Amino acid sequence: MKPEPGPRGRRPVATPALLLLALLLGLGLLSLLVGTGPSSPGRAWDYLLGDPSARADAGLRLAVADIRLPRTLAAVLVGVCLGTAGCLLQAATRNPLAETGLLGVNSGAAFAVVAGLTFFHADSPPALLVWALAGGIGASAVVLLLAAGGRTAGSPLRLVLAGSALGATFHGLTSYVLLGTQSTFDVYRYWTIGSLAGVRDTDLLPLLPVAAAGLLVAFGCARPLSALALGDDSARSLGHQPGRVRLLVAGAVSLLAGCAVAVAGPIAFLGLLAPYAARALAGARMTAQLLLSALVAADVLILADILARVVIRPWETPVSVLLAFVGGPLLVWIARSSRLSTAGAA
Repeated sequence: MKPEPGPRGRRPVATPALLLLALLLGLGLLSLLVGTGPSSPGRAWDYLLGDPSARADAGLRLAVADIRLPRTLAAVLVGVCLGTAGCLLQAATRNPLAETGLLGVNSGAAFAVVAGLTFFHADSPPALLVWALAGGIGASAVVLLLAAGGRTAGSPLRLVLAGSALGATFHGLTSYVLLGTQSTFDVYRYWTIGSLAGVRDTDLLPLLPVAAAGLLVAFGCARPLSALALGDDSARSLGHQPGRVRLLVAGAVSLLAGCAVAVAGPIAFLGLLAPYAARALAGARMTAQLLLSALVAADVLILADILARVVIRPWETPVSVLLAFVGGPLLVWIARSSRLSTAGAA
């Protein structure tokens, strides 16, 4: 006998979640073993197992513990943040093509980095991290202020229009400042390509509370967002306030995307594509979508970072370039596939 089908939109999530988590652990281990330097995976494995001769090798310790481990943790952090933020934003705006750039996070962070480099000589990695985080969150705060007030406060159209307008403004200001400062352009060009190279553990620790706050707000909005999927009128009848929910979502997206941009620079496509896979696996349940989207994005980013180290070895490819090569055709394929586009509909 065939098993009885479950409720519409409800699919078992434990199995894909465990598989994605196991894949994340496997890719994390592979990330510690593979790099651009001369250290072989076998020697790196000996170091992880505590072999005395491997632990005594200063070069191996530098490669595994000081370079690969922080960027592996950074890939998990950035992937979780972007995957969760993209899922939130697509659900709140009911737009399956929405991504974090709609709230001006990327453009605000870019302008803040350029301003810090040009006017405050903030050219150290920790300083760039602080400026990028402050710029991303500040830009989103301005978007929230512009979208607040009136009968249409927090509406999807108002949020998108405010974010697009502010993003264009910041882009113009960034270009204006860069035109007169060649040294700033050189540093900014490296930051804006989107890469995990050079990330240190000291860069990640200050961002953990910010990311944790964003994730708490995100999962706290899961039930109201499920109601919003039925329409604003239905959500109001269930006791939710759509405008307030979207403003909370925008705040969570600001924190999460700000952390991701501060660590790795602007990375496209990841927050756009991970929610598609999550909806295809989880169905209509918002909490499951958020969880699976975070896991999918973390897996994809770690895999892309590993490939970035070996594609043109001994040099590195920016991880954002690999994601663009894969994400562009995949996005076109999703848009042309009726089955997948239906699975990705908000």
